[in-house]
Amino acid sequence: MSQQESSARMGSLLRTRGLSISTAESLTGGMLGAVITGAAGASDYYVGGAITYATESKAQILSVAESVLATEGPVSPTTAEQMANGVRLLFGSSLAVSTTGVAGPTVQDGKPVGLVYIGVSDVRRTVSHEFNSAGATREEVRQQTVDRVLEILIEYLEKE
Repeated sequence: MSQQESSARMGSLLRTRGLSISTAESLTGGMLGAVITGAAGASDYYVGGAITYATESKAQILSVAESVLATEGPVSPTTAEQMANGVRLLFGSSLAVSTTGVAGPTVQDGKPVGLVYIGVSDVRRTVSHEFNSAGATREEVRQQTVDRVLEILIEYLEKE
């Protein structure tokens, strides 16, 4: 399925269930929000997003604990979870998703290029998913991350 088809499928599932979604992006830098809002009728369910590329903005805007950022770093499962929960609370959405990882071209804080954590939060729980992109370039890592996020969200919504 293309990104556009995946985004439309996700949107249909959100709309059918009466849910809203928000996004917190780091390595994807707004790509995810752009793909989601590229679907006709996205205003029915997409509340908004925050691009928190700098580590400090994750703490200041999304309330990621500074202790987590200091000990685990900006690329970690806990950071992804706190980003997702923070953006859900910030926008008051039913569901939220976050992306944090290393797009490259070099290792960051000992974390390899292509390592990504995706956070998903709703009122009942917040979880993270580890994704290892096989992308050879920054663009490929970022695009593959958006693809994986859409897959995770469709799977989540189909089970709900």
